[in-house]
Amino acid sequence: MLGIIGAMDVEVNTLKSRVSDKKIKTFANIDFVIGFLKGKEVCIAQCSPGKVNAALCTQLMIDKFDVEKIINIGVGCSLDKSVVIRDIVVGNKLCQYDIDITALGEERGLINGINKVMIESDSDLSSELETAAKDCGYNVHIGAIASGDTFIGSSELKKSINKEFSALCGEMEGGAIAQVCYINNVPFAVLRTISDGGDENVQMNYPEFKEIAAKQSCEIMLGFLGNK
Repeated sequence: MLGIIGAMDVEVNTLKSRVSDKKIKTFANIDFVIGFLKGKEVCIAQCSPGKVNAALCTQLMIDKFDVEKIINIGVGCSLDKSVVIRDIVVGNKLCQYDIDITALGEERGLINGINKVMIESDSDLSSELETAAKDCGYNVHIGAIASGDTFIGSSELKKSINKEFSALCGEMEGGAIAQVCYINNVPFAVLRTISDGGDENVQMNYPEFKEIAAKQSCEIMLGFLGNK
């Protein structure tokens, strides 16, 4: 079974509506939709924004539904001038930029317990998502995605994250999902459609493009499943 996680309703509702033989099970106020999509068995959940929500949803999905792989889809902001609104970023590695124990001499972003800053995604899953996105006609970037419990909306923070982690995209869930999957030995991939520039224009760009970007993510996911 493939697990699919998105933070917001617009990121997963289209997929949920197309599931056949649908069953819904609820744990910790999260609805898990189980059934078949494009003939493949799936478990789809909306985790809500933020790293704790994402981690909770991921662990429940692994424990309750025994998923073999997890894909996290949704929208994110650009952290690099080469990445523009409506582009696609497939994360080959994930980090959490807001983990900071540098006062103790540790590297910024270091995750205690696993002693890693970057967690690599599954190369096969990521490659298949890249192919699906290109087949849909989108401009695709492969690189680091940085997660944190802050909605990035300032040029200063954007530049800081890009400089520290060489990240192409910023968002609020992927790094946490990556950590939980890594600990549980579950292959994962993270795909983001760019909805805004992560700067002072976010209040203008994000409301306009988030639904467009979310639809792109769903389109790619359907293409991915159709190619399996």
